[in-house]
Amino acid sequence: MTAPLPISLHVNGERVEAQVLPRLNLADFLREHLKLTGTHVGCEHGVCGACTVRVDGEIVRSCLTLAVQTQGSCVETIEGLSDSGEITDLQNAFRERNALQCGFCTPGMLIAAQDLLKHEKEPDRAQIREHLSGNYCRCTGYQAIIDAVEETAGMRRERKP
Repeated sequence: MTAPLPISLHVNGERVEAQVLPRLNLADFLREHLKLTGTHVGCEHGVCGACTVRVDGEIVRSCLTLAVQTQGSCVETIEGLSDSGEITDLQNAFRERNALQCGFCTPGMLIAAQDLLKHEKEPDRAQIREHLSGNYCRCTGYQAIIDAVEETAGMRRERKP
């Protein structure tokens, strides 16, 4: 049997030190070891987007990332983005536009949408669709999600001089 390895990283701004098996994926580490259950596990193949988190500012599929690969990194989950207030407007738009139903895809969808809005201040609907194309939703039909992201982009532009 393989021995656990030590890792040290920051998760949602807090330093975390743990012993993990080399093959433990980041999603399971976040959910099982840190009890951050907002990161969902869907397909376990990196195609559904439910497990999306940010590692050192870039979105990644945590089901395909080993926990040991995050040694020394900064990991941000939906809990961290929500608690910091970074995505409050986006969450409100999702709620107001009914862009969520069962909620399973919502954390990954919000993280992917925020990533787009950080890099593109005026995304058009095609850009929104393209950026969110790696996140599956089986409930909403996507229209409300695209509307919510478009609305948030507009509100953010109006707030900035």
